[in-house]
Amino acid sequence: MPHGPRSRGPRPHRPAAPAPAARQAVGAVVSGLLLAACAGSGVQGTPGAPGLRDPYFRLLGNGGYDVSHYRISLSYDPGKHRLTGETVITAEATKDLSAFNLDLAGLRVESVSVEGRAARFNRAADELTVRPVDELPEGSAFVTTVRYSGAPKTITDDDGSEEGWLRTDDGALALGEPAGSKAWFPGNHHPSDKAAYDITVTVPEGLEAVSNGELRSRKTADGRTAFAWHSGEPMASYLATVAIGPYETESSKTREGLPVLTAVDPAEAEASEEVLARIPGIITWSERYFGPYPFSSVGAIVAPDGAAGYALETQTKPVYPGTPETELVVHELAHQWYGNSVTPKSWQDMWLNEGFATYAEWLWEEDEGGDTAQESFDAAYATDADDEIWSYPPAKPTDASVISDAPVYVRGAMVLHKLRETLGDEDFFALVKGWAAEHRHGNADTADFTAYAEKRAGKNLDAVWEPWLYGDGKPENP
Repeated sequence: MPHGPRSRGPRPHRPAAPAPAARQAVGAVVSGLLLAACAGSGVQGTPGAPGLRDPYFRLLGNGGYDVSHYRISLSYDPGKHRLTGETVITAEATKDLSAFNLDLAGLRVESVSVEGRAARFNRAADELTVRPVDELPEGSAFVTTVRYSGAPKTITDDDGSEEGWLRTDDGALALGEPAGSKAWFPGNHHPSDKAAYDITVTVPEGLEAVSNGELRSRKTADGRTAFAWHSGEPMASYLATVAIGPYETESSKTREGLPVLTAVDPAEAEASEEVLARIPGIITWSERYFGPYPFSSVGAIVAPDGAAGYALETQTKPVYPGTPETELVVHELAHQWYGNSVTPKSWQDMWLNEGFATYAEWLWEEDEGGDTAQESFDAAYATDADDEIWSYPPAKPTDASVISDAPVYVRGAMVLHKLRETLGDEDFFALVKGWAAEHRHGNADTADFTAYAEKRAGKNLDAVWEPWLYGDGKPENP
């Protein structure tokens, strides 16, 4: 049966990610370059790790530091497809550091400085290794500035979908799940390291440049306009976005005073007007189930039809490649709680994003007079045992190529429904709301969720976890 619109999947199956041994070999090369760069320097610290050993993206992210703020300044010429950038990263060393890595794909690095002093650097694949003049002691705050330029890349994921910097007929769209943000700014590109952002984008006059958060300023000079956007709440880098084009923007507020900003491709303006007008009502509905909205603004970016192969829950302003259906808007706005505010510690925990957002669709449909959540569950369960839904358990995707497939979305929602069935409505919805509050603006994994649920329930819930969350194949449903 069709299971409704989803962000990022499920998508067509593609070949699996490189084997762990291959990824480890790349990691060994990068680590060797790091150690060689530091040899003979006399510093007492050691290099930060070139990856965080995510179960599916072992070189994504970097060890040895924690980022608190990114200040990203970009200038883009759509006609020439040229990007010039400066990223200023404020971070804290989590160990004595002699060197550290940043993730950056493509683009030519022109200079790197740490604490205002020119730093040595080298590149290996998507790793930018930085060796500051002075050791960075554990617990010290430091500022790194990277200047770079070039033609930003479109990255093809393990499942065949495209992310990174996507060109459109009259601009560009930057999307980052799971690793595309490294195509346009250097950083610690793993969901476990969240930070505040200030993103300024300068484009030819007449175009708009839209990003996360709130617009702080808009200044035009010499035929170019600079748009400065601020995101004060922590954000994982995969949720950062930039949309450049002749967008029509509209600002309003919800009844509670929450700012709403929509940016719509002109060709989609008429078709999307009705669904975008429902955003305030969807937020009010969501707060009833999930608790207070976790950010300081909300909105949407309706990009040109086909600009991407999927919608994405980019923080405060989900991106839709063409006019979305209402259920998709519900899905992406549910992510503002589950995925954006409560962010997974690793990509293995993606069901905590997509299972919750899919279950939000089921709840919405029920409240709108359609199928009940029970009927949605029953329809999913009625599929054959060899259906894709049962190909792997939600908490254990087989590899990076399937983390956006049906088990994460639909079977993830089924886990929540079985939990609701076990606890009863009152306790279940208190748990759902409490989970969002407990980890607001933080990170959590599956073990955190199961422990939290059992603490709230006051009992062991293995009868749910073992068959539905971790079990192989189609579970019995007594």
